[in-house]
Amino acid sequence: MIHILFGQSSAGSLRAGFREKGIDKKEQIISFWDMFSIGPVRGLHEEAGQGSRFEWMKDVKNDEFGEFKEYSHHFQKTINQIRSIPVEAPITIWTADNAHEQIGLRFVLDILKGKNNDITVINTTKSYGELFNTGRRQYIFLHSGEINPDKLQIIYDQGEGRVLTDHDKEDYENEWISLSENQETLRIWRNGRIVSVPEDYYDPFIIRKAKKLHRRQDTKDFMKSARLIGEVLGHLDQYVGDEFLEYRLRKLIEKGVFDVEGSLIAMRYYSVKLR
Repeated sequence: MIHILFGQSSAGSLRAGFREKGIDKKEQIISFWDMFSIGPVRGLHEEAGQGSRFEWMKDVKNDEFGEFKEYSHHFQKTINQIRSIPVEAPITIWTADNAHEQIGLRFVLDILKGKNNDITVINTTKSYGELFNTGRRQYIFLHSGEINPDKLQIIYDQGEGRVLTDHDKEDYENEWISLSENQETLRIWRNGRIVSVPEDYYDPFIIRKAKKLHRRQDTKDFMKSARLIGEVLGHLDQYVGDEFLEYRLRKLIEKGVFDVEGSLIAMRYYSVKLR
């Protein structure tokens, strides 16, 4: 079985679960190190579209230790791995109810277009709810990487998932065509659909959280940018990642909404204060 996931944390958790069961040598895991809810996806199935995405991501990603080169290299490597999957190999694609993993699902199915592999889709949001959210306490997670290895393994062992028909594949491929024609750089998950929104969609939310943190101070003063990003991240109902939120904070600094103290080279090096 070939497993395709969208994120290092979810791939690592599944790999740990397989290792514990002693089946890690039989199950191959392929994963993207990307965040598909942010950045251009226009023409992403083509080289030019990938180039446009990488250019945009250069402004978002912290490249303090050369992470960007590794990111772009791994992106190309993952696409090549998916294209090289043998026709006879069954594939399981792991996704969840968030824009990132749902876009990733559609992108992968476009890469696999024309192949006749048996493809099963496991929706971890749905499977987790059915298997574990059976009592009064309901655990809600934003992405598959927040599920521990034991529970991911149980989801797989229980045979949860939907085998895609040719009609299902065609529907997803058509949805990808629509997505890849859109020029927006931020997407969220609403009412079971991927919705494109303006890039500054969360700017007012960042400002509100900054005001909240200022109210906790004796006198209005600078706060660590990581403290503000953590506050925003902890109250967000979407999965867009801390890098994107810090990128938007830098944009707000450029606009003069925040004063800054320190170096913008990385989040831990500077503090901010609302003007």
